[in-house]
Amino acid sequence: MKLKIVVLAKQVPDTRNVGKDAMKEDGTVNRGALPAIFNPDDLNALELALAIKDSLKESEIVVITMGPTRAAQIIRDAIFRGADKGYLLTDRKFAGSDTLATSYALSKAIQKINPDIIVCGLQAIDGDTAQVGPQIAEKLHIAQVTYVEKLESVDDKHIVLTRRLERGIETVSVPFPVLLTVHGSATPCRPMHAKRMLKFKHAHTLSELQEQNRDYTDMFKERPYLHIDEWNAETVGADESHLGLGGSPTKVKEIESVVLTQKESKLFSDKDLDIDQLIKELLETRVIG
Repeated sequence: MKLKIVVLAKQVPDTRNVGKDAMKEDGTVNRGALPAIFNPDDLNALELALAIKDSLKESEIVVITMGPTRAAQIIRDAIFRGADKGYLLTDRKFAGSDTLATSYALSKAIQKINPDIIVCGLQAIDGDTAQVGPQIAEKLHIAQVTYVEKLESVDDKHIVLTRRLERGIETVSVPFPVLLTVHGSATPCRPMHAKRMLKFKHAHTLSELQEQNRDYTDMFKERPYLHIDEWNAETVGADESHLGLGGSPTKVKEIESVVLTQKESKLFSDKDLDIDQLIKELLETRVIG
């Protein structure tokens, strides 16, 4: 059985290095001022997709990432780990998109592929909203399973998964098509494979090669697997009124780097008297209770 799996991956600014230039005047994140990394939860999602392919060998994994030209690196990283191919969804019209506009653009791209399974991380570290996955499922009118932690089994009709919830776990079986959001506690992604890195290290989009002033005609003709396709708003048939800042009802007003510092500390032993004293102080200062 061959399943078509779409993995939604995002290149995100490393929020561990937020500085004074991290935000533009229009309230959007200045991504050029921050190091770019593979969103951690999306790596867990990729591993889940690869585990499905391990069970059903003929399955195909397609990665979609939305962003500027440099975001194609996420596709290469995913291919190095075992994904089959990817699409870069890029257009100036996408700039400034909130979760609603982002989910709309991604849903239009997904419709072109018509997959059995869509997998994405629970949330992205640059927003932590956990909204894009569920919004895509709603737009596509398909089932969704959130907080996925583990693949139990998969066949040609259903997939069985374990969800990580606040007070325990839940095992669910769901038919295709389905969208899955993967919890950060899921299995970490496998490392990049050396042979795949050697084979696909020159995989690029046309825009990347044009920026490098490289001749790509013969390379793509001889090795078509090195061509990473680019899709824009017109390619996916998106309505421009639903894209970018104009299609985004929410706006970021301010971001800041919060550093927690220790003001004072007290040491307590494991004696009953000290424990009683600690609880009493916590109650009096209303930290608990």
